[in-house]
Amino acid sequence: MKYLFFILSIFLLTQCTSQNKPAMEQHTYTNDLIHETSPYLLQHAHNPVDWKPWGDKALKQAKNENKLIIVSIGYAACHWCHVMEHESFEDPEVAELMNTNFINIKVDREERPDIDHVYMNAVQLMTGSGGWPLNMITLPDGRPVWGGTYFPKGNWMDAIKQIADLYQKQPDKLLEYAEKLEQGIKAVDIIEVNTDEINFDKEIIASAVNDWSKHFDHQKGGTNRVPKFMMPNNYHFLLRYAHQSEDKELMEYVTNTLTKISFGGVYDHVGGGFARYSTDAKWHVPHFEKMLYDNAQLVSLYSDAYLVTKDPWYKDVVYETLEFVSRELTNNEGAFYSSLDADSLTPEGELEEGAFYVWRKEKLKTLLGNDYELFSDYYNINSYGLWEKGNYVLIRKQNTEEFCNKNNIKPEKLDQKLNTWKELLLNEREERSRPRLDDKTLTSWNALMLKGYLDAYRVFNEKKFLDAALRNANFIKDNQLNKDYSLYHNYKEEKSTINGYLEDYAAVIEAFIALYESTSDKLWIDISEGLAAYTFKHFFDKEKNIFYFTSDKDPKLVSRTIEYNDNVIPASNSIMAKNLFLLSHYKYKPEYNSISKQMLHNIQPQIREYASVYSNWLDLMLNFSYPFYEVVVIGAETENKLKELNNYYIPNKLLASSTYQINEPLFEGRYSPNETLIYICVNNACKYPVNNVVEAIKLID
Repeated sequence: MKYLFFILSIFLLTQCTSQNKPAMEQHTYTNDLIHETSPYLLQHAHNPVDWKPWGDKALKQAKNENKLIIVSIGYAACHWCHVMEHESFEDPEVAELMNTNFINIKVDREERPDIDHVYMNAVQLMTGSGGWPLNMITLPDGRPVWGGTYFPKGNWMDAIKQIADLYQKQPDKLLEYAEKLEQGIKAVDIIEVNTDEINFDKEIIASAVNDWSKHFDHQKGGTNRVPKFMMPNNYHFLLRYAHQSEDKELMEYVTNTLTKISFGGVYDHVGGGFARYSTDAKWHVPHFEKMLYDNAQLVSLYSDAYLVTKDPWYKDVVYETLEFVSRELTNNEGAFYSSLDADSLTPEGELEEGAFYVWRKEKLKTLLGNDYELFSDYYNINSYGLWEKGNYVLIRKQNTEEFCNKNNIKPEKLDQKLNTWKELLLNEREERSRPRLDDKTLTSWNALMLKGYLDAYRVFNEKKFLDAALRNANFIKDNQLNKDYSLYHNYKEEKSTINGYLEDYAAVIEAFIALYESTSDKLWIDISEGLAAYTFKHFFDKEKNIFYFTSDKDPKLVSRTIEYNDNVIPASNSIMAKNLFLLSHYKYKPEYNSISKQMLHNIQPQIREYASVYSNWLDLMLNFSYPFYEVVVIGAETENKLKELNNYYIPNKLLASSTYQINEPLFEGRYSPNETLIYICVNNACKYPVNNVVEAIKLID
């Protein structure tokens, strides 16, 4: 094993951002990726490496030729993926070594998260860390034997030479290691059934949050570590918990974090929208790629934060972010694209990260004229806002009131100037070389953005937000949903492909429930019920009481993974557990409630140790630990009542409404032809109905 231990000691660099390369006009090499639609795979279609897409053809070739496989996984907005491409995969010497000894497979992790999950688990077991690019060497049957993330050219060549040599001379050593690693991968996804008595006491949540709070950065926001990720589901839970537990200190921490994030350079103050994460403690310099899933969840978060605080800046953030999504990430069908790259060409023709977004002092002076001094004070064109090479990333330090007092300017006048400045800079920026667009459409990410639009509509009652949501929902229904309630995962060039994963079902159910609450259209809750039934048939493990990430219709991989840790996006199982809780109320399915409760109970032992990885589960626990209300509105004035209700932040409720009597459990016997009534219920037991929202709120409080 000494060869293997030597190889495993190679330095791994795991951070990932984005870079795309300008297309070459003529191509010396072309491989099988030329037939794919993924922008990431197409970027590698003219490498000298003989890349193949994942599939039966490549896997059979490996078995027939008894060759090891290199599985290289990344995505279009991944900086170090493209660094490694330039250094190694575009190099004929490296390509010859890879082509001679291996079958080489490229995978877009966003198209195939199932493959990524398996090999990410493997590399984390091997090295203790992970990231992208993820490069894995496997046996011809796909079982991993060695892997890592980014490698400089020399290290990569040395490593794969030694692995190839070991396979030729001592294949039993790799076979032995593969068997042990396979056992470890499968063990990662073992969920123990919790047989203890179910107890979701408030003290459990309080204790978990208290331990979590030891890592809070109360000054700059977020956690006391670098880099800083926004982690929207963390702050959505903490916002709700602070509100329901009346914890003023925690609420102050959450709002300070949201303000510091949106004041920082991770927020695009010119064009709206958020980059992926901050490389520093003050949220200033991001890795500049913009991901749909981040912006979707942050729209939802800032909408609810506005309801709690009524801070007009949070409203601006929501409106500007949705304007960015509409302008740059939405196609003619109402579907949403996946991401924008970080890198673009400088005026000198060099690819640089952030080139599209950064500013130089001389250019700002020319654009802004007499307003430059005020602008530079507002956005810190000084040592605080300086990044590198004379480039500035816009960042705020003061709120509007402080800035206006300091500069003796009225807020209304400042707003006028801000609008003028942003228009000037946006027009100037549009003349630059644009970052590349990953124009594939993913069902799960679209559903997150759909819900973002619905949350913004719920809070701000802006019709264009609902219109965008309905267009996207109908796109999903008409293109990604089949008659048997199965879903496709991917959409590109008018083609729906790839069998859906649990993340697709979970996110679509969640979004369609929210759409039902916003429109009272029974269609969306019925589709949600149909999708849930499909997941039970094809994803559910009755013994473990949890859902697999892949359908039983999908080809088998080394392991059938279970996603239960909340990350930048909540785990598909935590979203499903919340969906089942809601559907149990809407459709009166007590068995759904029991399954939701048992899913949470199975995860509960792990929550105390690392609460931030289970924040969406904790959000569900609040439903069981605090009163949860069914708010039923029925009658001719339902729409107006809903608008008024939505002026209040009530996270512990579901909404059901109709203008007429319908045959659903929550509406039975509650329609009155002469007035619009509001019922406040808990587990279908209702207080006496009222006909005005103020009285209804009193019943909830």
